[in-house]
Amino acid sequence: MNPLMRAARNPTVYRAMMVHGAGIAERLEALLRFASTGRFGVLDLLGLPNVQITTSGRKTGLARTATVQDVPSRGGLLVVGSNWGRPRHPSWSANLMASKRATVRRRGRRFVATVRLLTGEEREEAWAAVLARWPNYQVAQDLAGARVFRLFLLVPMASPA
Repeated sequence: MNPLMRAARNPTVYRAMMVHGAGIAERLEALLRFASTGRFGVLDLLGLPNVQITTSGRKTGLARTATVQDVPSRGGLLVVGSNWGRPRHPSWSANLMASKRATVRRRGRRFVATVRLLTGEEREEAWAAVLARWPNYQVAQDLAGARVFRLFLLVPMASPA
């Protein structure tokens, strides 16, 4: 485990990073993605699994890309709208809800996925899987207060024959 990942796994360090470093991390992410033509970002630097999701903006219709941590599950990927524990949902999550599909880029491979917002018992089971993989999501949820994170399942669509 690299030293940055070890630090990020520490709940105290993670909380401080979320409260004080979110803006810096977002700018660094944009810079790294630009400099590496999309191949490398902050989560890669930390050694954390991640995907880039591209959807149409719900208001503009323009392509919008976000890099998010992912958790493999049920033949697809779970992604969490944590938004660094801020009180508002991330805009990419509203775009996912509106489009119902996304282009996913993971380790240089691209695929189109259907998007499903998880609710009820299915969400609770998925949330447990997410926390088992990255317990610090609970730190972010505690920071967010009453806002319950949106949790999505991205399932690759079958390729046309």
